[in-house]
Amino acid sequence: MTSIFPIEGGCDCGAVRYRMLTEPLVVHCCHCRWCQRETGASFGLNAMIESDRVVNLGAEPELVQTPSNSGLGQRIARCSICKVAVWSHYAGSGHLTKFVRVGTLDDPDALPPDVHIFTASKQPWVTLPSNARSYSEFYDRKDVWRQDSIDRFEALRLQIAAYQASLKGPQA
Repeated sequence: MTSIFPIEGGCDCGAVRYRMLTEPLVVHCCHCRWCQRETGASFGLNAMIESDRVVNLGAEPELVQTPSNSGLGQRIARCSICKVAVWSHYAGSGHLTKFVRVGTLDDPDALPPDVHIFTASKQPWVTLPSNARSYSEFYDRKDVWRQDSIDRFEALRLQIAAYQASLKGPQA
């Protein structure tokens, strides 16, 4: 198989442009009600990747703090001009990973979902392919991710732990 990477994307007006240097860790098609509300569509399609593997080629997006189902919130990176969301940073790994909105890629067909999640709340008229990997809620990483993705994520583990500790503030 020929690699499509690097691959580029951006917002509608072209001010925010980025390049994904490698394939993502995983591509989630999330059918939860939060993603439905946030996108105004029937699901969110996000490519999770280490932030240092995404190079900014244009204007820096503005980070907008929004609520999330976890209660910890997320920061959505939006173009300051056209307001298109290009990626999110979730509280679990914060700034260390980006959940790139696949629809903002120049070739969004290049990254189909690896897995459909939270299908218990998918819209009833959405029909998943019979061979699609899907879970009514979430899943165990080892059951879905490629081994190289697991290894890459493990390499971030200490940094993620430090980030999560920083959210708790100084200990008394």
